[in-house]
This record gives sequence, structure tokens and C-alpha cells, in this order.
Amino acid sequence: MSQGGGEDQRAADAAGRAEAASVTATAAAEAAQDSAEAAEQFAEEAEIAEEWAEQIEAELDPLIDESVRQHEAGVDDGNPLGTLGRPLRRSPFVLGFTFALGAILAYVLYSSIVTVASVLILIVIAAFLAIGLHPTVSRLERLGLRRGMAVALVFLLVISFFVGVGVAIVPPIVNQVGGLIDNAPDYLTNLRSNGTFHSLDKRFHIVQHATDGVSSIGTKAAGGVLGVGKVVLSGVFNTLTVLILTLYFVSAFDRIKDGGYRLVPRSRRARAALIGDEILNGVGGYVAGALGIAFIAGAATLIWAAALGVPYPLALALVVAVTDLIPLVGATIGAVMVTIVAFFVSWPVGVATLVFYIVYQQVENYVIYPRMMKRSVDVSPAAAIVAVLIGGSLLGIVGALLAIPICAAVQLLMKEVVIPRQDAA
Repeated sequence: MSQGGGEDQRAADAAGRAEAASVTATAAAEAAQDSAEAAEQFAEEAEIAEEWAEQIEAELDPLIDESVRQHEAGVDDGNPLGTLGRPLRRSPFVLGFTFALGAILAYVLYSSIVTVASVLILIVIAAFLAIGLHPTVSRLERLGLRRGMAVALVFLLVISFFVGVGVAIVPPIVNQVGGLIDNAPDYLTNLRSNGTFHSLDKRFHIVQHATDGVSSIGTKAAGGVLGVGKVVLSGVFNTLTVLILTLYFVSAFDRIKDGGYRLVPRSRRARAALIGDEILNGVGGYVAGALGIAFIAGAATLIWAAALGVPYPLALALVVAVTDLIPLVGATIGAVMVTIVAFFVSWPVGVATLVFYIVYQQVENYVIYPRMMKRSVDVSPAAAIVAVLIGGSLLGIVGALLAIPICAAVQLLMKEVVIPRQDAA
């Protein structure tokens, strides 16, 4: 009986352990299921948190929020355009690969620039015109006009200016050349009736040589008409190209600007946007101020020439306005041209015109220029002279016109980027 009771006891213990194991396994399975559900819920919450973080980061884009831009750039009283960003990581492999790739790209870029240099000049001119016209478009928008209407109004004024230049300058040239051709026989008759000229013609055959020369010029001109036509067509095509590009740049100014800023790494985008906006505002102010000064100079010339009876006052006014856009020497060139024409009227008119331009240039330099350029670039006189000389040597008149704003942009980059980095080195 005792042996049978022991076996029953062991069986009962085994059954108890099996039941306990079953309970433990069930509890473990339930715990595993709970863990899986918790892990799944955690993953969902992490995904939601990541979406929220991306949404918050998009809402705090420095290109959209001005306060975020200033905060990320580190703007303070000592650094109104922000502080320098962290240096990029470098390695020998990256440096070597970058150098080789950069050399190849530099050669390809140089070859491309040489090939399309004339087109790039037109694009640069259109871009600077767009930068100069954008403040006017923005001002019209603030007055209540839609952007499309504001762009159309400004563009209409630009086209009117070009048409006015053509109408004012071309007819006088055509009339004077036509008058010279029509009166040439009378001039020749008067010369032949002159005793001194008649004796000289008898000895040196001046009339015969002149006739042969005119015939030779006419023969060459017959072949040169095609070349002149090509030059005229090229000028018209370039002007239309600049106008169309300017219209596009002004219409999509903000979109182009933001697209350029997005090419900058995210960590430096805020500071790049601040410096870029400062450069664009300065260049825009310079272009708008230069156009305003040129308009005042042209208007003053028109009033003066019309009052004293100087011929073709509107054409001379446009010449002065265009030459006044050339830094440093443009105003003097226009004044000399008008003064020479005034001396053909009479000596008193010429002297009075000379005095007028001497006084006007003092007023322009010390009164008009500071007021028109108060929101423009700040370039030292020495840097301005060097920039104009270099720009004129590289691109002629176009280079001289673009030299000062480009010099101001380089000067700002030196002040905000290069010099602080050298001081921190």
C-alpha cells in the first residue's frame, strides 16, 4: 500500500508540474503577444513622430520663415548677416577625386564659356536689368497691382524707352546723310567757282580723284550693304533677346532666387540667403539709382538744348542718358558731345553749355548721386576705379556698367566670409 501511495504521489506531482508548465507557457505566449503588439504600436508611434518632425522642419524652413532664417544663421548685433557655418568634412580620397573632377569640369566650363560668350553676356545684362526692375515691380505690388500687371507695366515702360531711343536717334542720322548726298552737287559747283580751288584742281585734279574715290566707295558699299544689314539684324535680335529674358527673369524672380538658394547645403542655406538678399538688394538699388540718375541727366539736357536752340535736343538727351550709365567717365563723355554740338550753333551757346555741364556734374556728384544711391552698394573709390578698368578691358562698355555692382558683391563676400574665416584660422 505504501508503494502504491508513493506512485500516486509522484503522479500527482508530475501532473502539477505539467499544469504549472502549461500555465507558464500560456503566460509566456500572452507576454510575447503583448510584446509584439507593443512593438507594433511603438513602431507606429515612431512613424507618426517622424512625420510630425518632417512637417515641423518643413514649416520651419529658413526660406519661408524670416525669424527661423535669422536664428539658424546666428544673427546678433555684431553679426547682422549671421555667423560662419561648420567646415565641411574632408578626406584625402575626397580631395583627390574633387581635384580631378574639378579640373575636368573647369576645362569643359572654360570651353563652353568661350563658345557661348556672346549669349552669356546677353543673359548677364538681362539678369542685371531684372534685378534693377524687381524693386519697382515689388513697389507696384504693394500699391495693390497684381504681379502680372506690375510686370507688364514696367516692361511696357522699358520697351517705350528703347523705341524712343530709336525714334530720336535714327531719323536725324538718316536726314543728315540724305541732306549731304542731295547737296553734294551744289557743294561741288561752289568749289569749282572758287578761283583758288580751280587752280588747285587744275594742278592736282582734285575733282577727278574725288570722283574716282566716290565710285570706289560706291562699289565697296554695294558689297558692304549685306554686312551692314547683318549688323543691324544682329543688334535687333540681341535687343529682343535681352527684353524677353528680362521679362522672364522679372516674372519668375522669387522662384529663381529660391531655386538658387536651395543649391546651397541645408546647414548653410540660411546664411547664404541673408547674404544673397543683401547682394541682390544692393545691386537692385544700384541699377535703379543709375537709371534714375541717367533719366535726370537726360531730362536736364533736353530742357537746356531746347531752350538754347541746339539741334536735335531729344537725340542729345538720350545720348547723355545712355552715356551717363557708364561709371566715372560716362557723364563727361555725354557732356563733351553735347558741348561740341552747341559750339556749332554759336560760341556763346557753346561756352554756356560748357559752364552748364560743369555746374550740373557738381550737383549730380554731391546732391543727386548720394540721394539716389542711399540704398545701393558701398564701394570705395579706388575699388570702383579698378573694377571699371578691369570690366572695361574684359567686356567693353558692358563690363564697365557691371563692374561696380559685381565689385560690391565681391567686397561683401570678402567681409562676411573670407576675412572672418582667416581671422578664425
